[in-house]
Amino acid sequence: NKCLYMITLSYQVSVTVIEARQLVGLNMDPVVCVEIGDDKKYTQMKESTNCPYYNEYFVFDFHVPSDVMFDKILKLSVSSFTTIQTNKHQFFHKWAFLSDPDDITAGCKGYIKCDIAVVGKGDNIKTPHKATETDEDDVEGNLLLPEGVPAERQWARYYVKIYRAEGLPKMNTSIMANVKKAFIGENKDLVDPYVQILFAGQRGKTSIQKSSYEPIWNEQIVFTEMFPPLCKRMKVQIRDSDKVNDVALGTHFIDLRKIANDGDKGFLPTLGPAWVNMYGSTRSYTIMDEHQDLNEGLGEGVSFRARLLVSLGVEILDTSSPDIMSSTEVQVEGVPNISEVGKVEEFFLFGVFLEATMIDRKIGDKPISFEVTIDLTRSGFSVSLYASQTFRNYFHLPYFERKPCIYIKSWWQDQRRRLYNANIMDNIADKLVSHSTTLIPIKMCKNNIITALYFLVMGGGIDTPQHSIPDIYIWMMSNNKRIAYARVPSKDILYSGVDEETGKDCGKVKTIFFKLPGKKGFGAAGWTVQAKTEIYLWLGLNRQRKDFLSGLPNGFEENKMLKGPGSQSAPPISLTYTMKQIFQLRVHMYQARSLFAADSSGLSDPFARVFFSTHSQVTEVLNETLCPTWDQLMVYDNVELFGEVGELRDDPPIIVIEIYDQDTVGKAEFMGRTFAKPITKMADEHYGPPRFPPQLEYYQIYRGNCAAGEMLAAFELLQIGPHGKADLPPIDGPTDMDRGPILPVPLGIRPVLSKYRIEVLFWGLRDLKRVNLVAVDRPRVDIECAGKGVQSSLIQNYKKNPNFGTLVKMFEVDLPENELLHPPLNIRVVDCRAFGRYTLVGNHAVTTLRKFIYRAADKHANNLNTQGTHTYMHAHTHTCTYTRTNKPIPRCALTLSFVHTNAVFVLSQRRSLSTMRKKKKRKKGGDEVEEEEFDESMLDWWSKYFASIETLMEVRPSGKMVYPKELENEFDNFEDWLHTFNLFRGKAGDDDDQNMADEERIIGKFKGSLCMYKVPVSDEMQREMGFDSNMGMFQNIPTNDPINVLVRVYIIRATDLHPADINGKADPYIAIKLGKSDIKDKDNYISKQLNPIFGKSFDIEATFPIDSTLTVSVYDWDLVGTDDLIGETKLDLENRYYSKHRAICGIPSKYAIHGYNVWRDPLKPTQILAKLCKEGKLDGPHYGPGGRVKVYLKCLKKQTDEHLALTVLKHWEDIPRVGCKLIPEHVETRPLLNPDKPGIEQGRIEMWVDMFPKDMPAPGPAIDILPRKPKKFELRVIIWNTDEVILEDDDIFTGEKSSDIFVRGWLKGQQEDKQDTDVHYHSLTGEGLFNWRFIYPFDYLQAEEKIVISKKESMFAWDETEYKIPARLNLQVWDADHFSADDFLGAIELDLNRFPRGAKTAKQCSINMVLNEKDIPMVSIFKQMRIKGWWPFLGKVEAELQLMTAEEAEKNPVGEGRNEPEPLEKPNRPDTAFLWFLMPFKAIKNLICNQYFWLTIKLVVALLLVLVLGLFIYSMPGYMAKKLMGV
Repeated sequence: NKCLYMITLSYQVSVTVIEARQLVGLNMDPVVCVEIGDDKKYTQMKESTNCPYYNEYFVFDFHVPSDVMFDKILKLSVSSFTTIQTNKHQFFHKWAFLSDPDDITAGCKGYIKCDIAVVGKGDNIKTPHKATETDEDDVEGNLLLPEGVPAERQWARYYVKIYRAEGLPKMNTSIMANVKKAFIGENKDLVDPYVQILFAGQRGKTSIQKSSYEPIWNEQIVFTEMFPPLCKRMKVQIRDSDKVNDVALGTHFIDLRKIANDGDKGFLPTLGPAWVNMYGSTRSYTIMDEHQDLNEGLGEGVSFRARLLVSLGVEILDTSSPDIMSSTEVQVEGVPNISEVGKVEEFFLFGVFLEATMIDRKIGDKPISFEVTIDLTRSGFSVSLYASQTFRNYFHLPYFERKPCIYIKSWWQDQRRRLYNANIMDNIADKLVSHSTTLIPIKMCKNNIITALYFLVMGGGIDTPQHSIPDIYIWMMSNNKRIAYARVPSKDILYSGVDEETGKDCGKVKTIFFKLPGKKGFGAAGWTVQAKTEIYLWLGLNRQRKDFLSGLPNGFEENKMLKGPGSQSAPPISLTYTMKQIFQLRVHMYQARSLFAADSSGLSDPFARVFFSTHSQVTEVLNETLCPTWDQLMVYDNVELFGEVGELRDDPPIIVIEIYDQDTVGKAEFMGRTFAKPITKMADEHYGPPRFPPQLEYYQIYRGNCAAGEMLAAFELLQIGPHGKADLPPIDGPTDMDRGPILPVPLGIRPVLSKYRIEVLFWGLRDLKRVNLVAVDRPRVDIECAGKGVQSSLIQNYKKNPNFGTLVKMFEVDLPENELLHPPLNIRVVDCRAFGRYTLVGNHAVTTLRKFIYRAADKHANNLNTQGTHTYMHAHTHTCTYTRTNKPIPRCALTLSFVHTNAVFVLSQRRSLSTMRKKKKRKKGGDEVEEEEFDESMLDWWSKYFASIETLMEVRPSGKMVYPKELENEFDNFEDWLHTFNLFRGKAGDDDDQNMADEERIIGKFKGSLCMYKVPVSDEMQREMGFDSNMGMFQNIPTNDPINVLVRVYIIRATDLHPADINGKADPYIAIKLGKSDIKDKDNYISKQLNPIFGKSFDIEATFPIDSTLTVSVYDWDLVGTDDLIGETKLDLENRYYSKHRAICGIPSKYAIHGYNVWRDPLKPTQILAKLCKEGKLDGPHYGPGGRVKVYLKCLKKQTDEHLALTVLKHWEDIPRVGCKLIPEHVETRPLLNPDKPGIEQGRIEMWVDMFPKDMPAPGPAIDILPRKPKKFELRVIIWNTDEVILEDDDIFTGEKSSDIFVRGWLKGQQEDKQDTDVHYHSLTGEGLFNWRFIYPFDYLQAEEKIVISKKESMFAWDETEYKIPARLNLQVWDADHFSADDFLGAIELDLNRFPRGAKTAKQCSINMVLNEKDIPMVSIFKQMRIKGWWPFLGKVEAELQLMTAEEAEKNPVGEGRNEPEPLEKPNRPDTAFLWFLMPFKAIKNLICNQYFWLTIKLVVALLLVLVLGLFIYSMPGYMAKKLMGV
């Protein structure tokens, strides 16, 4: 729905920048910039690395329409390399491809690993848990790309050619034009248009054509972007240039997916040359256009604005070609003009207004006409009439027998084939939908075209990317002023000689509802129907119009304007119907449910208005209900319909039903609308089965775009024959009803009733808010269904005890036998105040009672449950064979087999940390080597936690410990017998009013349950349930007396918290509120963390039911001012406590009396099992010799009674009749919400709650879940040698390549602790000898495999910030320079948890050790503790890594470099520093012959020339004297 794009919604975009890899550059200091729209945020700078690790979280909040939101561009940039990605719902741990927009030939510039999520109101982002990063990410196979986009993308040029435009509206006042004409004599067009195109964050513009309604550009805009592009559509706008502010004239979106095909015989995006039509606001110019948003492409246009001749082509670039321009800058070039696209044909549009009703009363007192337009100048008007009153708020036009006609002749390029193809696909899809029973084989068929057609139409229909004829707009005019409009697609009414190509509404009478334009169409005012017309439309070539009247109802005469010759070919100006039929309409309004709450009390006073043709009636008003039962028959006599009998029988007019709320002051408020078609009976047709009498049906009621309830009704249209009403079937209503003139629904139509008994469990009321500023003190609950009901006992003092004194009450009521027709059950809470006053607190409507209907258990199934062979569990047998299976069960499996399930449940016992005594790994030769045993004393609760989240997806069928969502969502809100009904008060919010959500209307909760069954009750039913007259069907439920409970809350950690400080971080701490207990752990806030680990438990004493809602909040600590709420979550503890799932304390997977897995429940497994058997009235448990136990004919065998009882508890859901899944030991993940940002997660919190009754044995101490403190380690790295290092320098004397090598190393995140070796000068072979030791002390969390660093972010920081960074060692090799910056030669980064084993010799060391990690054995320094070898980095380095604990390092100290203690031997380096001095002749030869050869020759030649010249000058005087004087 295009109108939805105008609704402003809240969105939250979260981006986690984890790390970057393979960044191109030398010794760079990268920073990542995250840019969305105009908002920019930056990560911290990481020094001297090409693989920076950030793990920084950014959140962007937007409050914009959805169309604007998803046009925004997300841009990730490192230095100058960017990747552009259109927003999608979620990406998790994906690698973004980096490219340089200034140099497309440069290829990949690196990758950024990130998470991206776009969250709207009510969305939940499910983030998979990942405990470790031992698995190296497959970068190339895990790129950040939408589905269907290949990983290998190429650069391409997108050529958008703009030729010309037509039909532009004027964009200035006529007064200014007349002034210019009077003074200057110019008469120019009042618009200066240009075209602007937005694509992939780039913007291109054509030149501006001054003063032209039909501008000609002949230009092309060239975009350079990768293909396939991540931006799926291109925005084309015609804009008017203005000195103050440019204004959009019209907008069109080119969807690249619709003009391309990625199949084997596919093609690149290709469009046109074709005209694209632009729609927007009305064409009349105003200085302040209230519908300007429509011109920007937001919402459905209400008028034709212009059309643009455009084409689009894509060319894949060969980046290796030297002629390719490397920049992505947008270019604008000229293109040659093209001739007219297609042959121009004359088209003919004809329309007949058969009926115009439901005209709003505000405009009914002025003359009304209709304007039909197909272009800016081609329009037609229907006759202007004054409206007649239909009912108090609607009018109709008195067309009667004379129906006005309009026709338009227009000339367009003949491109009907495009519309014909779209109609063919529409018709195929409609047939697929109409034959829905055959859809399953269609989906499975090999014909992908048919399958694609079906899903295309189910997703919204066919939309042709290349336009031809503009759409038709019909405007209702009142006093020459546009009021409301309707838009008809031209393809829907296009005629063709082939039926499959004809539009679905061509030559048919169509019902059209008029609506207000733009934003006026939202809200209650916009939802009111402005007019309803029955209109006939036909569009086709003028030469095809001979049958343009064939689809009209027969029985009319044509009235033409022209008389005489030629009048036969002229279209009529009106039609006069001579054939009409008289009908009686019977509307059987039975009931409605789940209506819109229109009053502040949370209820409504609903009544229905039923419109048919020019007739209207209303039902009676039922006060204060959302589920009215009108039970009313409305009869419409003498309904005149025009046309033949057969046509009216097959296609009768529609009936409009509108629901209103009656207010004592002011007019009735609109609540919703629905439509129906009556079942038509002709006079000569028998009134009987199967068509008559009609059956009651549910009709969905809509309020705007949202569902607003359902209506149960039936409609029949009966023709009145020549004998009058005497031939109509009689109305047989109930005789025991006295409602005056109101007729009830006849007996043949109203449902057949049976007597039911409804039992109501009144438990209590919770969280009641103030009503009219007064606290609720003495509440009572009233239950009503079908006019009958019961009242609860009165709560004397709500604050002291909000539970009811009498638990169960019941009443009998007549309900339909068909369960689908059961009326809703209404729950109302009233407050009994002084002087006999009653105040409505809130209400709840139970719309469906099916889940509360008691059904006796299947007798046959029960017999199966109690028969069959016993099942034994043997702990030490290799294979066991059970009934109905011949499969052997392995040693590590436990099997429970019950005959009634017809299957064997195999629950695999996954090896937990406590049972993993030995791990085995396989060598290449096939031998198995045992590793060290696990020491259980070293394990704690966190060991089990990390083991659980690491295998979360694998253990989902059983033994799940970490739930990815709230625990109540996994167990149906713990409403196995005690239900919670939300009580509502206040007016409901509309679909565009996000500030009044249903959560804000909740004023309290009613806890109880319902049970309904037919009476009389059978003896077998009474005997099976132990029927008690006081408790009814609610047997064996606990009492609701107050009970004291110890609540123990465990808070593990929070993830992805919303930043609360300016620096993009937060200082979170925990706050817990339960009843009067309010705990704020403010002193233990965690500085500058968005993923804090709390690891705390809190004990709170509570009394149910007074303290039943637990609120866990996360606040941001602030040094100055009040702390900010980040988010909170609320838990209903009472339902958990009383649930049969036993949510008070999770059942562990293993029974232990000590250690990290100690049993924490005060009751042992045998005690719990005995209690469950007693409550379920089961025989057992009976423990026998050999460790056997028998429960309800089920026998089990295991080591001890406790272990065996625990096994039964873990499979309690398999016990017949009373079994249900018991809550396992768990951690639940709950979303944190903020009332200021309703519906949008502000983070998640992992926690669990244990509850222990005070009247039972006291529980043990709380489990220690304090966060693990990092363990101190010391990494000692000895750099022995280097080899084949790049030679960077040239010796000025010898000319030989050399380098002055030194090695630099540091641990990631500790760049300030860099350490360098000494310099190996003048290495001629790349070989360097060092024998140099680096020492790096660090704190390490072994479970998370992260190094922990605590430091202040700046000198002004209040306290230290804790960072967790992967354990990675960086080694770099440099060339030392004395008078300039050192030259970077190469680097390697080793993940200390997983890096390739070093080669034994330098020859065996190659770059493949890093590139082909899958084929190289990987080692961990935390397991090996010491390793030595060669590793590659644009050369080779020999190093030795030794890891020691802090205690071991203190006992065995060593010195850095070659210092004491335990100094390393000084390397024996060759003395090459003064090599030129020892071999002078060789140095001179190199200088003359190699480095300065040509310079030497030039100098020698120059010296010779100077010598010759000197000799010449010296000898010239004597020679001349000799010649002249003869001396």
